[in-house]
Amino acid sequence: MTAPSIAAGLKLLAGGSLTGPLNALAPLFERASGHKLSIHFDSTPNLIKQATSEPFDVAIVPVDVFKNADAKAKFVAGPTTDIARVGYSIAVKAGVPKPDIGTPAAFKKALLKTPSVAFLPESAVGAYILKVFERLGIAEAMKAKTKVAATPSAIAPMVAKGEAGLGIFLTNVLTAPGVDIAGPFPGELQQDLVFTASVTAASTNAAAAKALIDYLRSPEAKAVIAAKGMTAG
Repeated sequence: MTAPSIAAGLKLLAGGSLTGPLNALAPLFERASGHKLSIHFDSTPNLIKQATSEPFDVAIVPVDVFKNADAKAKFVAGPTTDIARVGYSIAVKAGVPKPDIGTPAAFKKALLKTPSVAFLPESAVGAYILKVFERLGIAEAMKAKTKVAATPSAIAPMVAKGEAGLGIFLTNVLTAPGVDIAGPFPGELQQDLVFTASVTAASTNAAAAKALIDYLRSPEAKAVIAAKGMTAG
């Protein structure tokens, strides 16, 4: 990629769980392209609000954002481009015994046994976690145990400090100092959350926005995404 003769300033909306990969990739893209990125990380409900009320150029967000008709209408027509995906896990404070979560029944038992769980309910990830609680028949019981994190990155520190017995979120977010991954969601309870990208219909920097998406599909970017605990594409 060669730097353009006219650099663009790109406003990017991104899922909060992409903070690690995108903070690592942003300077690499800026050096290679000459474009400058301004990234707003947020949860899915807030990303929908941003998409429908604020001007921006490109988004790399949970697919759930595009399930909202008003938000989807802000983007160019056609398919989006998948950038990264990652599954769900549970984390415990580093050094403490890991609970058995190898089966849905064991997973349910561990959730009921712990005094508290930290996650971010108001997010695409949180919505899925709540559905899992419902599938396990423990939705009401988990309400009293839930410790609401302000951001995805706050979950691991809450567990590391003993403020919550378990952290539940995307695996890459829980891979952090002070905590150990107890394991992934078991069996049919596991799924990947996909982060996908598109350029906005109103962007005045559409070519630069597309260049960013193309860059995020490059071998260099895929290697960084993998190093940050996610699967590219």
